Amino acid sequence: MFTGLVEELGEVVAVEHGEDSLTLTIAAGLTAEGVRPGDSVAVNGCCLTVVGLYSYAGGTDLTMSWSAHVMAETLAKTTLGDLRPGDRINLERAVGADGRLGGHVVQGHIDGVAVLTDRTPGDGWERVGFELPAELAEGVVAKGSITLDGVSLTVVDAPPPTGGRLSVSLIPETLQRTTLGTRRPGERVNVELDVLGKYVARALGPMLEAAVEAAVRRALGQPPAEDGHTAPTRQTAGDRHAQDREGNLNA
Repeated sequence: MFTGLVEELGEVVAVEHGEDSLTLTIAAGLTAEGVRPGDSVAVNGCCLTVVGLYSYAGGTDLTMSWSAHVMAETLAKTTLGDLRPGDRINLERAVGADGRLGGHVVQGHIDGVAVLTDRTPGDGWERVGFELPAELAEGVVAKGSITLDGVSLTVVDAPPPTGGRLSVSLIPETLQRTTLGTRRPGERVNVELDVLGKYVARALGPMLEAAVEAAVRRALGQPPAEDGHTAPTRQTAGDRHAQDREGNLNA
């Protein structure tokens, strides 16, 4: 588990492409401390498993490098396939059970991608807008939590359930210490919706739809639906995220 508080900016050292996968080698400093093969590190919000550790002498603060495998499902759901050597990336080690939950509960299981649309500067801070597709937008609420490229943020403007613009406010610390400070319009970011919201949608979605159906039947003077013969309900965002979740496990 992660918290969405980026520990440092790492750097992509190498990208080795396979037929439907790739291996990333990443230079790190702080986030390489105490890390061993098998440990989890979030890379731009995506949970990856460390498979190798190496020395690195290419940067003052980046003293080690480590590698991770990225499988086809992760490539399809995230922006990791766009990474090139030299790219800066957000890094966070998995939080210990006794650690502080400074952001919110982040799994590192990416739900999809959004496109940065606009940036409006303020007095040292910025309002940044992103375009979300419907399958992500219906899981976002104003003042709720969302993770963008591994950064825990509070939603300012929520998009309509059919998809649209999401906005967040970035404080100077976020602008300076994460890649969100340099992202430009048109660039894509990884999105993880609030896992608590996903479970609520999965649990309550069918019950709410059944209640609405019953109310409509009463209003129309129709008899209640017989047990076992209710109309099929639409697939909720929680259902889709539950089905997709296993593909974003440690690559």
